[in-house]
Amino acid sequence: MTSRLVHALRLALLPLALLLAACAARPPQPDWQINAHDAAERATRAWLAGDSRVADQEWRRARAEVARTGSPALLARLELMRCAAQVASLEPGACPAFEALRGAAEPAERSYADYLAGRTAQVDVALLPPAQRAALANPAAIGAIEDPLARLVAAGAALQGNRAAPETLVVATDTASSQGWSRPLLAWLLLRAERAREVGDEALAQALLRRAALVQSRGKPAQTAPRAPG
Repeated sequence: MTSRLVHALRLALLPLALLLAACAARPPQPDWQINAHDAAERATRAWLAGDSRVADQEWRRARAEVARTGSPALLARLELMRCAAQVASLEPGACPAFEALRGAAEPAERSYADYLAGRTAQVDVALLPPAQRAALANPAAIGAIEDPLARLVAAGAALQGNRAAPETLVVATDTASSQGWSRPLLAWLLLRAERAREVGDEALAQALLRRAALVQSRGKPAQTAPRAPG
């Protein structure tokens, strides 16, 4: 699980994973880099599993380690990693922690942040990771992204930019489900239930809400199904 998640983070955020791997070819790695890497990995895993308390603790540890460098640019990269996980989970907001550091960020990070926020007109496509570049050009390409976290990030970014088709929501739901990522799965299920009701498909909405209730119950017998927003 650990090695797969590290791989997923790097693919999802390339070339932003410099924080984790910049000095790998020049051993020994500094302690702060190792500690930040491990904390960010644990934070992302906890976030996707729906454990906000652990995720917040680990992000604080990661920030503290990066702060030892005195580099706002490195801290901006770390915040962007958190932003990507939030976008994959349909977390509302404009990632204020990164925006506060935008002036110190490299062009690739600024472009990636705009992509995540759905500000496609401001994105320098050439600076995006290849998977996200293809997804921006054609949302239908999202389903072909090999890495699950990168796929989920692309789906969230497409939704932010009003580019997501109904199929995008299905791909995102299936991706989160197959990985057991309960936080994004619940968010995508509830969104799909809301969309189903908007088009009058109550049967589909109820089926999606039953799945959402199962996620929320963590396997305990569900008493009532959650209601779709709105």
